[in-house]
Amino acid sequence: MRVNRILLSSALVVVALVVQVSVLARLHLPGAVPDLLLLTVLGLAMVYGHVGGALVGFGAGLLADLAPPADHAAGRYALVLCVIGYLAGLVKPDHGRLKSATGPMAVVVAAAIATTLLYAGVGALVGDTAARHVGLGSLLFTASLYDLLLAPFVVPGIMALARRAENDPLAETSSAAGKNTDISSGWLSSGTGLRIGSQRGGLGRVKVKAARARSARAGRIKGVKRL
Repeated sequence: MRVNRILLSSALVVVALVVQVSVLARLHLPGAVPDLLLLTVLGLAMVYGHVGGALVGFGAGLLADLAPPADHAAGRYALVLCVIGYLAGLVKPDHGRLKSATGPMAVVVAAAIATTLLYAGVGALVGDTAARHVGLGSLLFTASLYDLLLAPFVVPGIMALARRAENDPLAETSSAAGKNTDISSGWLSSGTGLRIGSQRGGLGRVKVKAARARSARAGRIKGVKRL
């Protein structure tokens, strides 16, 4: 990943995790907790593509696994968000620009459901049965509802920031400088050729003038002899 992608993704993931843990988790809403971290991963994945989405999802999930008050096995949410980021990157719109809200909203609902199911499935594999006690159906409904209500305020802004970082003026300036360097080197090489050519042309003119002078001198000498 590019440096600007890493910096932007890290900042957004940290902010999303802090807000989710310190604000959204304290609202004590029925069912699931609004997953701001998931929406951040989705917004970045739909700009960076499947590879970037998988990397961002893994990093965000691992940070959520290690950040307090996490009470599950480390790597569990990292695996889930890695898969979700990869799948969301596969439906990346052209040039990372949204043509309508229908597609992204469908992606958000599908991601919320898939995240809940994958998280519960991985938990069942490691012996965590908390989802059974809460009710998987209630978690699926509330997770989809909360994320769908929060998505219009989060996903478009995340995608806009990611697109702006992709068109970083500093990166464009450096690339333009590289092009100027290549052009200048080409000018230097072509200039050297021109100088060599001009030198050759000058030498040729000198030789022609010398030959004409010798012929004129020979003609004058012959004329003197005839006299």
